[in-house]
Amino acid sequence: MVTMKTLLKTIAGCLALSSSSAPFAAAQSSESSLPTPKVIFFDVNETLLDLEDLRSSVAEALDGRDDLLGLWFSTMLHHSLVDTATERFHTFGEIGVSALLMVAESKGIELTEEEARKAIVTPLRSLPPHPDVKKGLARIKATGITLASLTNSSNRGVQTQFENAELTEYFERRLSVEDIKVYKPDLRSYRWALEQMGVKPEEAMLVAAHGWDIAGAKAAGMQAAFITRPGKTLYPLAIKPDYVVSDLFELAEILEK
Repeated sequence: MVTMKTLLKTIAGCLALSSSSAPFAAAQSSESSLPTPKVIFFDVNETLLDLEDLRSSVAEALDGRDDLLGLWFSTMLHHSLVDTATERFHTFGEIGVSALLMVAESKGIELTEEEARKAIVTPLRSLPPHPDVKKGLARIKATGITLASLTNSSNRGVQTQFENAELTEYFERRLSVEDIKVYKPDLRSYRWALEQMGVKPEEAMLVAAHGWDIAGAKAAGMQAAFITRPGKTLYPLAIKPDYVVSDLFELAEILEK
């Protein structure tokens, strides 16, 4: 017969086990068994490039309401997926401008389309890389792994960004969902990228600072590394990433072993 004391011990043990399975703990458990990826795909905005100048510009367009930045970005991402679900396509820049106009209207802020476009397009083209990016990419590339970018931004946009940030030399390919008109995290975007690089899902890794991007890559069968840029979190209900790193130096150390 099970006593109350025994039952309480069992419940306590289950709770302890549950608390130990936090998102980051699970992410590190399979490192030793993972094959070295042949190709690493990098998300661009916020993962490689610092968005601080863009945030400042957008906040200024919204009458200084920096508390609305999260709403603007989520509105932009939401409507990129509306385009995908309805089999339509506009560039991420166009959607970003429309999202900014929507947020402004909902908050009673006067904003013209020209002002919205200037607030987004101008700073987006010249975003600087995060401090760890150039040296981190150089170390990862030195391992012999092929590097490619995979972004929701347009082909022309990411080309301009890479040229201005001096990142072009580190990458074998620049891939944009503009070519298939299906936005991440739709699984078709990752499968297309894998086909472009000629690798199987388990032979590739995505590095991103967005939980939704990690969720898509893992669902597509890829390895994934979540880089913890300030304010970024994982989606708790998604498949956990294989690695959680603070910067590209930490990822390079893992890949160099």
